[in-house]
Amino acid sequence: MFLTKFQSFKIVLYICFDVKASIMELNPDVLYRNSHRLVSQVSLDFKREIYDRINWKPRIIGIKGPKGVGKSTLLKQHIREAFPDDSKVLYASLDHIWFNGNSLDDLVEYHYIHGGTHLFLDEVHKYKNWQWGIKNIYDNYPSLNVVFTGSSMLQIDEGNADLSRRATMNIINGMSFREYLAFEGILSWDKVGLDDILSRHVEIATEITKKVHVLDYFDDYLRQGYYPFYKEDPEGFDERLAEVCKQVIEQDIPAVSEVEYATVQKLKKLLYIIAAQVPFIPKMEDIYTQLEVNREQGLKLLDLLERAALIGQLKTSVKAVKKMSSPDKLFLDNPNLMYALSSTPEIGTIRETFFYNQLSRVCKVNYPDRGDFLVDDRYLFEVGGPKKSFNQIKDVENSFLAIDGVEFGRGNKIPLWLFGFLY
Repeated sequence: MFLTKFQSFKIVLYICFDVKASIMELNPDVLYRNSHRLVSQVSLDFKREIYDRINWKPRIIGIKGPKGVGKSTLLKQHIREAFPDDSKVLYASLDHIWFNGNSLDDLVEYHYIHGGTHLFLDEVHKYKNWQWGIKNIYDNYPSLNVVFTGSSMLQIDEGNADLSRRATMNIINGMSFREYLAFEGILSWDKVGLDDILSRHVEIATEITKKVHVLDYFDDYLRQGYYPFYKEDPEGFDERLAEVCKQVIEQDIPAVSEVEYATVQKLKKLLYIIAAQVPFIPKMEDIYTQLEVNREQGLKLLDLLERAALIGQLKTSVKAVKKMSSPDKLFLDNPNLMYALSSTPEIGTIRETFFYNQLSRVCKVNYPDRGDFLVDDRYLFEVGGPKKSFNQIKDVENSFLAIDGVEFGRGNKIPLWLFGFLY
């Protein structure tokens, strides 16, 4: 019996794949070579501030955050700085092809019996049943230390593989305006608490602007300063960020939530709807109709996008305590996303998005009866340009204006950029 050329080609492919798989199964050295190369080449010139706040001593440490904010870099920097001799240390991304033919248990056992003491696992959400893998390491290898990173959507307290009692979790966000200035080598400054900003903003702004004209850099930050990878290709940043959003929806969300293909397509459409209109008070029924979903399904889609750090949902204090409730206002997560996903982002929208993004990382932010934002159930804010007035929130106790386009404020008028120094 003769084989067609196509059949012969398929056999060759199968043989090549089997040989390659067998080699990978027998030889994890590819991971060690990759680890050494990546760690040796990482720069230590700038480290995210969370680097010094992480307690690296516990046996199991987790770091979660949005895609593109520097989680992988954080791991490699720590290995390079803390382990001059990396012979007992391994950095491995769990989306590496090696894991197509091998398990995490295989790697852990190999690393352990060859004297390994520390294991740094990146992109754990890409590995099925990763929670069980981490739990087994904790239970069966008491002398092995593990640091893992994953999506902002990671849940460590689900099911029988509950890691909440075993793992110390850390959350990393995108860069604040303050971190961006340090990243660019422009200004190094300690973070400023909200109460200090409200009571001492004139003094603080005066001290900062003696050293740098912050408004020269604020617009650049809004365009591309939240994600550190902008430095790799500033001209192509918007396109790359749009691709990151696509990867989050197509790969990260399904990996964590096991959603179906149809849901992925609806998530893309929903993100497009939001990007085209933010910030807006949504007519939820119209959105449900466009997506061909019911209320419960629509709210779950919004929750997935928010947990993936692609959007923000602003709700009243009453709604915020409910597990599933419709938002009173929708935002993209940060201004960089607006420039990447919106054709003509409006300046007022950018200002509000920046304020919401920076405040919500350190405070409770809700939708108020009057004004734009209610912070910590105590402070009322309106956000606007230099001509913004108190008309909408006059006579309201603890009310403030966050004003764009000014270096200094006065009284309860505070420069918008200064809220970028909160973390």
